[in-house]
Amino acid sequence: MALVVICGQPCSGKSLAAATLAEALKELESKETVRIIDEISLHLDRNQSYANMTVEKNLRGVLRSEVDRSVSRDNIIIVDSLNSIKGYRYELWCLARAAGIRYCVLYCDVEEAHCRKWNEERREKGEAAYDDNIFEDLVRRFEKPDRRNRWDSPLFELYPYKDRIEKSSGAILDAVLYLTKKVDSTSRDVKILQPTIATQNARFSEANSLYELDRATQEVINAIVEAQSQALGGPMNGIPLGQGLLKINISRSVGLPELRRLRRTFIKLTGQTSLSGPPPPSDADSAKRMFVDYLNRELETTV
Repeated sequence: MALVVICGQPCSGKSLAAATLAEALKELESKETVRIIDEISLHLDRNQSYANMTVEKNLRGVLRSEVDRSVSRDNIIIVDSLNSIKGYRYELWCLARAAGIRYCVLYCDVEEAHCRKWNEERREKGEAAYDDNIFEDLVRRFEKPDRRNRWDSPLFELYPYKDRIEKSSGAILDAVLYLTKKVDSTSRDVKILQPTIATQNARFSEANSLYELDRATQEVINAIVEAQSQALGGPMNGIPLGQGLLKINISRSVGLPELRRLRRTFIKLTGQTSLSGPPPPSDADSAKRMFVDYLNRELETTV
């Protein structure tokens, strides 16, 4: 039904704003499911995830893929992260457009000095906080949302330092009204994004490539494990994966720990290659072909 992007400097009250908005939406007892997607729900550490540009890019890819899998016309997804790069907010807007749902940005507007102070207070209390060098780098690169941009509109602005974040806060109330208001032919203040022909016909989005890679490689591993269990340790001339796909050639028994290690290495190598070359495979069959080719080479050399 809707995608809400929480945006703000590090330690500006974004998580509290996301939780408050979610609670306010749930109290309406509507049929829509409300879900928050953030680093914590995906078991990602904030300092490790922003340690350098490479891991930060991977973080955005993981979050984007999770959003892409989750958005629908039956739920409200709240993305609780920095979302500090306007190009990334545009990508999230594109996901909402492809799904044909509402979209808005909730911006926690807090001065840098106050964010820095809150980060230090969290560290003193033993709570999760950013390392100083990471904090300063994130603050420096923050790109403030602009309501004139379609991917930053409508924009609801919260001022956590001046006003407390509560369900009665003006921006929270406005966001709830926008997200839940019924739309008819006379509605002009609520915009439902309409998918383009390109987004409707695309089999897989670029944002979903990481998910497809993960899913496809796991299916290959499952096929190998199943085939080996049926062979009872006997020889296998090749494991078929489907029409048009290579067979997996295994002349010895391969344990699950080794298969998992090979899968992790393949995903890591594919991600590193995509940083300087072509992107990862965006469909399951392409991912399977690459992984099977990799397995055949690796298992042949380790026999």
